[in-house]
Amino acid sequence: MRKLSPEDAERKKFIFDSMSPRRQKHILKKEGYDAWDPFIEPKDPIDLREDKSRRTALDLAREFLATWDHEDYSNAFGQGVWEMCLGVVNDDDRYKGMYEFACWYQDLLKKEGLE
Repeated sequence: MRKLSPEDAERKKFIFDSMSPRRQKHILKKEGYDAWDPFIEPKDPIDLREDKSRRTALDLAREFLATWDHEDYSNAFGQGVWEMCLGVVNDDDRYKGMYEFACWYQDLLKKEGLE
């Protein structure tokens, strides 16, 4: 637990005292008043993370799927696009491998005249 200033300690007590008895009991039982920190900053939601181009996963998916007619792809296709966008934005090695393989496979088909 971080050291609170006297003002923050007073605010903490005010917040705790203004809670319902049930919620107070939950805090006391789970972590204890001393360990409880009502001032913890929330984590950023996944949709706020951006890739190198400053786009979110949702931006990437929408931009890519806008290049296709809605009738030309299935829900599974859209789900695959969404998973790849999340992987790219999160810099996940699993999705980097899938991307590199897809590029390599496309080149192989072109080289063999099959595309």
